Amino acid sequence: MNISRAAAAILLVDDEPHVTDALKRALRREPFEFFTATSGAAAQEILERHPVDVVISDEQMPGMSGSVFLSAVRKQYPNTIRMILSGQASLEAAVRAINEGEVYRFFLKPCNPTDLAFTVKQAVAHKRLEEQSRRLLREYQKQASTIARLERDSPGILRLETDEQGAVVVDEGDAECDVNDLLAQIERAMTAR
Repeated sequence: MNISRAAAAILLVDDEPHVTDALKRALRREPFEFFTATSGAAAQEILERHPVDVVISDEQMPGMSGSVFLSAVRKQYPNTIRMILSGQASLEAAVRAINEGEVYRFFLKPCNPTDLAFTVKQAVAHKRLEEQSRRLLREYQKQASTIARLERDSPGILRLETDEQGAVVVDEGDAECDVNDLLAQIERAMTAR
């Protein structure tokens, strides 16, 4: 799975530092930049200072549960992928994490390092595709706006006549509009945006 940026930023949150160290070891072969925090509050400070692609949080932490923390992440950083780890699988915790934090995956501790690495790579690839989709949509909207402006400023400028075989028909009567003038109009419209 190819990740478009060299290093995805991963935030690991667990009140037990040996767990975040183990997660970093499990993911060490991947092109990730790691941030770690021992609480939801500390993790929120990291998120304020650094763009993060994926957050993996423990569920049971003092002060703020992982699902409450991930719910806040969802609201403030909706494009950040959220995952949760839990040492005690309760249906209530899983439902809360899914409903409130809209988590991408729910892992039980100890999780399989290969599964974790694959899932994080998959999440990063998913995030990159969403980013590319948003970028392409913005580009399409700009182009549609330019086309609408061209048509508004010069009605019929974009209309083409074709024959039965689909070839473009050039009407000699339309010669008043020189091709160079048309290209200049398009160029002006493109630079005006």
